[in-house]
Order: sequence, then structure tokens, then C-alpha cells
Amino acid sequence: MKRAIRLALLAAGITGLSVAVAAAPADEFPEYRLKAAFVHNFIMFTEWPAATGSVLNICITGTDPFVSDIDALLGKTVGARTLMVQRKSGGESLKACQVVYFSPSAIETLPRLVASLRGQATLTIADSPGAMRQGVALNMAVQRNKVSFEANVLAARSAGLVLSSKLLRLATEVEQ
Repeated sequence: MKRAIRLALLAAGITGLSVAVAAAPADEFPEYRLKAAFVHNFIMFTEWPAATGSVLNICITGTDPFVSDIDALLGKTVGARTLMVQRKSGGESLKACQVVYFSPSAIETLPRLVASLRGQATLTIADSPGAMRQGVALNMAVQRNKVSFEANVLAARSAGLVLSSKLLRLATEVEQ
């Protein structure tokens, strides 16, 4: 029952966010505040391996475009897991990260960084053109003043993660 409620909230939340972006002035809904909300929803609608610990570390690699908006997730819970936020420079290890957001400034090193996470239960997220095709599980974009995303199911599966079918229905493109 809880899972059904969460899925309904995701659908309503993402749809609502998309509508809100289109209807509201940009000042009211800054792009990265909305993208931080999407990151939270992505985490909520990802099935994590049982061996995943009680903390989900969200690591931002490269220049942090969220500024403090992503910090709103700090201490929130998803199921029995608590969210933490860490900022990593390009050279730092991402091994302790369960979620990695690749900022646009880190996109040149994306293939190397994605390869370094192989075999690890890590949800990879970006917001750069072509990132999904380079192995990122979820890639956000802004189209016609709405935040949208595309999903790479194979990338998620290879990390031992399952993306909710409800989440995938909202994606603009799904690569199997």
C-alpha cells in the first residue's frame, strides 16, 4: 500500500512540477530547485539492493549548480534510508556514493567516472545532452520551460537498481 501511495505521489509530483514550471515565473521556481525535487523523486522510485546501507549518499561531482537547493534533501528519509549530500571534486573517489549527480562541468570526464562506478549500486543522474547515451541512468533537461528526463534502464539494471515503471512512464525517452 505504501508503495502505491509513493508511486501516485511521484506521478502527481513530477507532473505538478512540470506544470508549475510552465505556469510560474522563473523566479518562483528556479531550475535547480526543481531538479533537486526530481533527484528526490528519482531516489524514491528506485528499488535499491537489500545490501544497501541505511544511508544514501548523494554525491555531486563537478561544479555544484544546485548551490543550496540540494541541501533540502539532507536528512530526509526514503524508506528506512537517510539522505546525505556530499560535494566531490573531479578527482575524488565516488565509491561511497549511492547516487551521483554529474554536473555539466564534469561532463567531459563522464565516461571515465561512469566506468569507475561499474559493479556498484549507484544511481547516476545528469542534466547534459547525450549523458544517457554515455551510460547515465537518468538525464534531466529543460524543454519549453518544463523539466523532463530520459531514462537508461540498462544502466540502472547494470548497477543492480530497478527504476519504477511509473517513473519510466513519465520519461520523455526510455532506452532499454
